[in-house]
Amino acid sequence: MYLSREEERIYEGEKGWAYQVAMKILVKLGDLFNADRLIPIESAHISGVSYKTIGDASIDFIEALSRSEAKARVESTLNPAGIDYEHPEEMIGLLEIREKQDRIIRAYKSMGIKPILTCTPYYIKRPSEEAHLAWAESSTVMYANSVLHSWTNREGGPSALAAALIGKTPNYGVHRPENRRADVIVKVEAELKDEADYGALGIYVGRILRDEIPFLDGLRHPSESSLKHLGAAMASSGMASIFYYKTPYPKRSDKLEVIRVDADDMRRAYESLSTTSEKPDMVYIGCPHCSAEEIRNIAEKIKGRKVREDVKLWICTSRYVRERAAEHVRMIEVAGGKVLVDTCAVVTWIKELGVDVLMTNSAKTAFYAPTMNGVETIYASLDECIEASCSN
Repeated sequence: MYLSREEERIYEGEKGWAYQVAMKILVKLGDLFNADRLIPIESAHISGVSYKTIGDASIDFIEALSRSEAKARVESTLNPAGIDYEHPEEMIGLLEIREKQDRIIRAYKSMGIKPILTCTPYYIKRPSEEAHLAWAESSTVMYANSVLHSWTNREGGPSALAAALIGKTPNYGVHRPENRRADVIVKVEAELKDEADYGALGIYVGRILRDEIPFLDGLRHPSESSLKHLGAAMASSGMASIFYYKTPYPKRSDKLEVIRVDADDMRRAYESLSTTSEKPDMVYIGCPHCSAEEIRNIAEKIKGRKVREDVKLWICTSRYVRERAAEHVRMIEVAGGKVLVDTCAVVTWIKELGVDVLMTNSAKTAFYAPTMNGVETIYASLDECIEASCSN
């Protein structure tokens, strides 16, 4: 991979150890995927923030970088942490966990990375169309490429952090136009009524296509929220970084393979995401983090009702959206629900809070929670989630 003279100096350590480490990560990645050069990025979004998911060794590495006084060269944000600091009563109570989570966030902040702890940073600042990014968090990558028309590979936490410090990323993968072409046409013959249906579709398509890029033929005026759930699910069960749903779209050839998805396929996808039919201990909405519109929709459905005493109702979003939707947040919390920020059910300790059965309208959560959280799952629509959590 070609390096400019300035990039070579960074690689050789002339700008300090942290920048050298970052450059070596990017060069190794570029060599692995046959990148020709580094390209400037508009922003970075970094995963690997929750102490639950990264552990002690990663803390030591992040703190070592932060002690070198390296600073991010582009606007950079963070994925959710393991704790909501505004609702400590809802979080695991171990002081050691809180202290280690604090260390992680302080280390990132000292590198000039904004502690915007969300998986939907595009609700706070939408990236430019066709801007190159270095975003980790698979659902965010899907949304950026497919809905926002930006360009980003599916970064890992270390590579996104390295790109933030250097301000560049290797030119490979979907940063190149020839790698953004559709490989297959997926004809959606099943009726899609809500976000849960879009999530089930995403799980099914991700499983059968793996890393192939689909054109989804048959989506009828999907909302951005529906597309968010679709992409998050597809990225959970598969490896693609982009999908298409409008024409025209770039394609590999004039004769693409056609795959059909019918009602039976959707039913099987739904069934695969539920591991039990028992009553839920927690109903969880907000993976990926809710938009202000989604908060309003939940508030309207819950208005005049009360959350059952034997069920926790969590809705997760960013601080920015929570503030924008303050009136509807109050409606939810008056009813007994909790609108949490900075974290989500997948990256915090819900099993330790006494949750054995989790009900959710998020296909991504239903896909990951049994292994990452050790809980049983029920996958359902938003309306079913509200009914399960609230009394009349």
